[in-house]
Amino acid sequence: MKKVTRVGVVGVGHMGRYHLGVYADMYRIELGGISDIDKNTCHRLARKYKTRGYIDYRRLLDKLDAVSIAVPTEMHYKVARDFLEAGVHVLVEKPMTDSLPQARELFRLAKEKKLVLHVGHVERFNGAVQELRKIVREPMFIESRRMGPFPNRNVEDGVILDVMIHDLDIILGLVNSSVMEIQAVGAKVFSHREDLASVQLIFENGCLASLTASRSTQHKERTLAITQKDSYIFLDYTDQDIRIHRDASSHHTISKQELKYRQESTIERIFVHKDNPLKLEIKNFLNCALNSTVKSVSVKDELYSIQVALEIIDRMKNIDSFPSS
Repeated sequence: MKKVTRVGVVGVGHMGRYHLGVYADMYRIELGGISDIDKNTCHRLARKYKTRGYIDYRRLLDKLDAVSIAVPTEMHYKVARDFLEAGVHVLVEKPMTDSLPQARELFRLAKEKKLVLHVGHVERFNGAVQELRKIVREPMFIESRRMGPFPNRNVEDGVILDVMIHDLDIILGLVNSSVMEIQAVGAKVFSHREDLASVQLIFENGCLASLTASRSTQHKERTLAITQKDSYIFLDYTDQDIRIHRDASSHHTISKQELKYRQESTIERIFVHKDNPLKLEIKNFLNCALNSTVKSVSVKDELYSIQVALEIIDRMKNIDSFPSS
């Protein structure tokens, strides 16, 4: 693979600006240019980061070795394909596409061109998630909750592709089994797509997973809880914190005045090395592009995450009881 020295960002809105800031702080990396259809934003950020700004992303095709793509999902396939065909390594924000055949085609093209193609599942690089992979062995039940208020940014995707896909990606990576059954309900609240979703996954090995995602809740919560035979593992994404509960017991006492409950357990707090997950993600992307011996992503796993997400959305299309926003 060719040496990566020139990087760029296509789409410098909400997420793209974070990519831009990370690249700007990296040693021996040159910002070859940025692109955005918002002329004022594009030129302002180009001046700030002392690089070139283009309205038409195609003017960057021959100027970059690697690129982050953070445009609306419906444009991911076309933009990523153009850069791959031009011989540029690609990091495309999640969701990769809203079409499984398009996702397969992009990975096929990357393999043909011997290029790195990564998807921006930033939670994989959360320090707590890195530690979690060392702890989870045979999960019986997994519960994820990713909730918060409606975002102050442009939202084209429903809550499944916009929010829940993070947890799907993590859970599918932890459970060494295929999904056997999907149950899903949801509701529109503030947009024309689902803003609330409750999903249950049943895996072939018997593990159950319950996922709740909301962008209409006036309290922010990002948690993952895992039940194993000998432990209960609780992860807080926001604080990058993991606690393991073992040897639990519960008791109750009844008196004339009241009923009291008492629960006890041994709690082990796992040390987590905390760093900026996006910075780690981008470093990993560039490391894979620079060094062909570094293990890249599993194409099979990437495609399966998209497949399950799209199957969940398909279940919701058949629901007639969405309240109007």
